[in-house]
Amino acid sequence: MADKKNVNNVDGKEEKKKRPLWLKLILILLILGVLGAAGFFGYNYFMEQRDSEPDDPDAPEQDERPRDTVMVELEPFVVNLADPLGRRYLRTTLEVEAVNRSAANELEDQRPQVRDAILLLLSSKTFEDLRTMDRKINLRNEIVERINQVIGQNKVYKVYFTEFVVQ
Repeated sequence: MADKKNVNNVDGKEEKKKRPLWLKLILILLILGVLGAAGFFGYNYFMEQRDSEPDDPDAPEQDERPRDTVMVELEPFVVNLADPLGRRYLRTTLEVEAVNRSAANELEDQRPQVRDAILLLLSSKTFEDLRTMDRKINLRNEIVERINQVIGQNKVYKVYFTEFVVQ
């Protein structure tokens, strides 16, 4: 027996036992399964946390929307934009969503001050400030802030553009 061992092992090194191929495949599949499951649960865990965090801490959440909102339509605004050549203008009409009837009445009572604040804001904008959708949404938020400064905080929920033309 010793002779047979020496014949097979000429270099003096012991021969390594080879594992069957099916055992390697099972081991690889098991490792991939564990990694896939860990990735799936990790992704869902972190994405759930990310989705539950508000994007803007000052923005009201969907559940915080007042129930008795009242829509108030404002007369159209026509302003020259603050472009260098002064050749562009904006025509827009707004509908303001007040949180309740009392806030809508305050908006009506202070209509000249509200229009003045909006006109000053709109005339300070350039075409580049209004060109993209994100910038128009920012403008809506700025208008809400301006109106709330005039009539009181958190009395206007949202502003909607019903007409928006830049020429």
